[in-house]
Amino acid sequence: MKSYEKHQTLRSKRLALIPCSIDDAADLYKYAKNPDVGPHAGWKPHESVEESRQIIEGLFLPSGAWGIHEIESDGLPGQMIGTIALEEDRFRPDAKSKEIGYSLAKEAWGMGYMTEAAAEVIRYAFEDLGMEILTICTSPVNKRSQRVAEKNGFTYEGRIRKAYRIYTGELRDSFVFSLTKEEWEQK
Repeated sequence: MKSYEKHQTLRSKRLALIPCSIDDAADLYKYAKNPDVGPHAGWKPHESVEESRQIIEGLFLPSGAWGIHEIESDGLPGQMIGTIALEEDRFRPDAKSKEIGYSLAKEAWGMGYMTEAAAEVIRYAFEDLGMEILTICTSPVNKRSQRVAEKNGFTYEGRIRKAYRIYTGELRDSFVFSLTKEEWEQK
């Protein structure tokens, strides 16, 4: 599957991962405007629903990102509370590899949702897409993201100094984690 093609809807025990659409702009804005969400990952808080729509159009749709929706008591997905995507792996162009990127509404932190969503995307990447290795790259200050990687069995590979420029213009280091298909199968 090419990165610009939408993935299928995925489900876990508590979540529905539904391919993002422009219709998700208001839900994205609702949580992405919070100054505690984006800056840890290096992106600025969204300033409008229109900005969120542009992010969906320019970033989420090309990567086939999923919106993360909590499954309601009636079994239907609720509003979008986060996003998760399989992006191009910036370090392994010759391997069947993807990098997992994600964000989550602050109100949903500490509930295990991102760990659960990542576990389902990992399963999909290895079983359905035939990936050989997955990576997660995160800022040294983003402890929550690091815990998601660790809880899903990723190994810390190291720190790349001044790996990417964030919205303020600052160059930020990146912690790199990886998980091979063989390691995942042994879990």
